[in-house]
Amino acid sequence: MKRMKTSDMRDLAAELLDEHGQAMLQIALRASAEHACDGCYEGAHFWYALSFLLDDILRARLDPSGPLTLH
Repeated sequence: MKRMKTSDMRDLAAELLDEHGQAMLQIALRASAEHACDGCYEGAHFWYALSFLLDDILRARLDPSGPLTLH
């Protein structure tokens, strides 16, 4: 199974926001909770991590076209 790089997740977050707008953050959080309830923790972790990138882009803390730096 191929793993996504952080930059791939950033790009996905940006594309999802372009398509779905601010509602995408709530969709990601709901998807995370639903996967956790179903016992699919890998899916839950993926959507939860994606929600951080979505939130950072929405709050202009992350420029999706710029370099990605993780601390």
